[in-house]
Amino acid sequence: MADLVIRGATVVDGTGAPRRRADVTVTDGLIDTVGVPGEHLTARRALDADGLVLAPGFVDMHTHSDLRLLVEPGHPSRITQGVTCEVLGQDGLSYAPVDDTTLPALRRQLAGWNGDPDGFDWNWRTVGEYLDRLDTGTAVNTCYLVPHGTVRMLAMGWDDRPPTGADLDRMRALVADGLAEGAVGLSSGLSYPPGMYAGTAELTALCEVVAAAGGFHAPHQRSYGAGALEGYAEMIAIARASGCPLHLTHATMNFEVNRGRAGELLALVDAALAEGLDITLDSYPYLPGSTTLAALLPGWAAAGGPDATLARLGDPAARERIRTALEETGSDGCHGVTADWHTVQISGVGDPALAALVGRTVAEVAAADGTTGTEAFLDLLRRDRLATTILQHVGDEANVRAVMRHPAHTVGSDGLLVGDRPHPRAWGTFARYLGHYGRDEGVLTLEEAIARMTGRPARRLRLHRRGLVRPGHHADLVLLDPATVRDTATFDHPRRAAAGIAHVRVNGTAVLDDGRPTGALPGRTLRRTADGTRAR
Repeated sequence: MADLVIRGATVVDGTGAPRRRADVTVTDGLIDTVGVPGEHLTARRALDADGLVLAPGFVDMHTHSDLRLLVEPGHPSRITQGVTCEVLGQDGLSYAPVDDTTLPALRRQLAGWNGDPDGFDWNWRTVGEYLDRLDTGTAVNTCYLVPHGTVRMLAMGWDDRPPTGADLDRMRALVADGLAEGAVGLSSGLSYPPGMYAGTAELTALCEVVAAAGGFHAPHQRSYGAGALEGYAEMIAIARASGCPLHLTHATMNFEVNRGRAGELLALVDAALAEGLDITLDSYPYLPGSTTLAALLPGWAAAGGPDATLARLGDPAARERIRTALEETGSDGCHGVTADWHTVQISGVGDPALAALVGRTVAEVAAADGTTGTEAFLDLLRRDRLATTILQHVGDEANVRAVMRHPAHTVGSDGLLVGDRPHPRAWGTFARYLGHYGRDEGVLTLEEAIARMTGRPARRLRLHRRGLVRPGHHADLVLLDPATVRDTATFDHPRRAAAGIAHVRVNGTAVLDDGRPTGALPGRTLRRTADGTRAR
């Protein structure tokens, strides 16, 4: 007898095909049958799905849950949206592979993304050991990308220089080891130190290793502002030279200089696809971005690591040089544009004594202190020891809509889970695509939206029998109400669960039952193997 029968569901299967009514059974964590309604299929439990859509579990292609999943494995922000798999190790910075020297520096650098909880057991050093730690219990499945910046830190420290031959050999070996231990590809963060110090040749050499292992490259490219098109063109050139598939993360065109210019990005992508390159992309359905306040610093100011950066913030000559970059020439950390402090809003602080600043722009802080925006920025970085997180109000609605319509599009929340008032995309992305942009605005049909969240990312990740409602596939499933699904998280209240998601199953086990988390932890790491990516 089957474990579960879902009766009378409207199945949207993840391929983009038209919806259809079906009864679906699940046995031993796998979809057993997708049959004609009314065939009187029996099971130990039955769910009446009349009026509900049954879809594959959603795949979040860009997340920053690397540490929070271990601290809070029930992962309510994702399961309440229908996410059953997420891709970690993004933007070239994560916690594996590490050694005893790099780990403390990474913990400080990534505190704004993931926190740095007291008493946490950092009992891994390699990619494989980190994946083993995840396998001790999480609510969702996970994939991991080898982070280029972390690899560079291991091989070269925080030096702003080209690699020697020995350095490059070490990085290639570290990437190969991470892939052999189960990572699905390589990420890079080319506006974050130390990854931003890498040249095209270095990245091409590493992507050759990734291509040979059947992985893909997911870059946070050098600029989403003044140099956006040049940055995208560089990533495409690396894919062409290395033979490595390319996934453009949080693909967009931001800042005033790029308003209405998404078509130019998509023309680059279309030309590369026509050439035969393997390219996909992801985006989130919001206008503001989110990062750390320290990310706006020019690259040279971050060389040497957090302690060296903090020392520069106390040096008048270095502060003046930073001011010139931010106000006059454009900082590479600020995507080549001059800083507009009215668009930079504080979303979280590391020091509780600074909590009153959350929700205010840097311009507002400066006005209250009777100083300039840049001085307020520099002083806050020092006081909060680089742990401040921000929202950047630099997006463009026309660009967001153009990107999400593209056939190569998938969905990534890019959500941060720490901070006093983080970006609501961590809790709302998938429901916002389905509700606001799909049902209400008609930008995507339900079938198109779900394909971007399921079948298409599963193909990019080479997931083994996942991403579709199909017999023999793993039972990562979502039941949702298409009439009521919507995001409820806001910028003032960012931790509100999505509405309209009724049931979520991961590997056949309920993690959300009638809208309520069950506490079950059936997730597993989906590791690259010789025949594709699959659970061990």
